[in-house]
Amino acid sequence: MPPPSTDEFETQRRYLTAVAYRMLGNRAEAEDAVQEAWLRYAHHAEEIRDVRGWLTTVTARICLDQLNSARVRRAAYVGEWLPAYVIDPDADPAGQAELADQVSIALLVVLERLTPEQRVAFVLHDAFGVPFDEVAAVLDTTPAAARQHASRARRAAADGNIRHTADLAEQRRVLNAFLAAAQSGDMQALAAVLAPDVVAIGDAGGMFRTALRPVLGADKVARFWVGLITNRLTDVLDAKVDPVLVNGSAGMMMRGVRESGEPFFAVLTVAVDDGRITGLFNQQNPEKLILRDL
Repeated sequence: MPPPSTDEFETQRRYLTAVAYRMLGNRAEAEDAVQEAWLRYAHHAEEIRDVRGWLTTVTARICLDQLNSARVRRAAYVGEWLPAYVIDPDADPAGQAELADQVSIALLVVLERLTPEQRVAFVLHDAFGVPFDEVAAVLDTTPAAARQHASRARRAAADGNIRHTADLAEQRRVLNAFLAAAQSGDMQALAAVLAPDVVAIGDAGGMFRTALRPVLGADKVARFWVGLITNRLTDVLDAKVDPVLVNGSAGMMMRGVRESGEPFFAVLTVAVDDGRITGLFNQQNPEKLILRDL
């Protein structure tokens, strides 16, 4: 039997990784899922007529298994759960084109609220146009049930939507204005850049201090961040703050050492709509930070 075509598989790898990342919210786990799909493909390549369709189904089933097992792990997770960040240097316009297919943290946060079946159905059908009979095969259910999973996911995503419509230049401007106002304690300036329904979420994985629940509303978010900067970050020595791109959106990376000698590392990104921040996502769990060429 001739060996399977690696070239044929490699033409699908980027697509499969995009599917898996939207389902899992973790780039490393997505790449592992695609690699597992390759191993299965290698055993069945000669039998496959529709390579993309077969690989999509297999990758989605692998992700569904991971999502179901992850529910147990996440139940024991300390504090809020944010997806893993993919962090790139802040890019010029030419470099930004390469990041156009990145998935924002704002969208991934919304997807985290879905059941595994809803997430798989929503990603496959709504994001990648997979027909419901094929979605049903992944979920081991009927097309009607698959359609219902996607419909429920769509409603849940709409209800929990964190609006993120601004271009990168506006995101940078609003994020810089927010940080300047928070550092100065200017509550009026903060009110000007925070949407009334803004949500702030921090993820430290139980390793560092952060809010254990989302902070909701402009007033509470403003007070929380002023307190965070003026009280909790004052012991960070030799702090270095750099603009970065987090999943293609504007972000800030802060590195330093606390007076205790403990390293400090945090990455903040935002969702912005109509000139105001609708979501603040602060990641301090080092296991969820993938830095590329920094």
